[in-house]
Amino acid sequence: MEYESREDFIIKKYQQDEETMVRVFVQWCVNHKVDPLALYTAAYPAQAENQLLKTAMEETEAFEYDIGGDVLLEVLQSFGNDDLAFEVASAMEKLPREE
Repeated sequence: MEYESREDFIIKKYQQDEETMVRVFVQWCVNHKVDPLALYTAAYPAQAENQLLKTAMEETEAFEYDIGGDVLLEVLQSFGNDDLAFEVASAMEKLPREE
């Protein structure tokens, strides 16, 4: 693999993984009736509009995939989104307990 094409591959792979992370986040939020934009804004108040987040919100339907809170937190933290993981954990504490 040439250096330039390998670099392009790494960038493309990261972008794909980032898109998956955003979709997992939005899916969890939709399934639990939590506003993903509100959580994202609370975590990153100075950040400009996130088009990837907006697109995922438009395309996600409730319960299309069941995402566990622990899985979501792990995915967010693996991308270094610790502030967002903190906001999600706070939102999780407010959710009604399932028995």
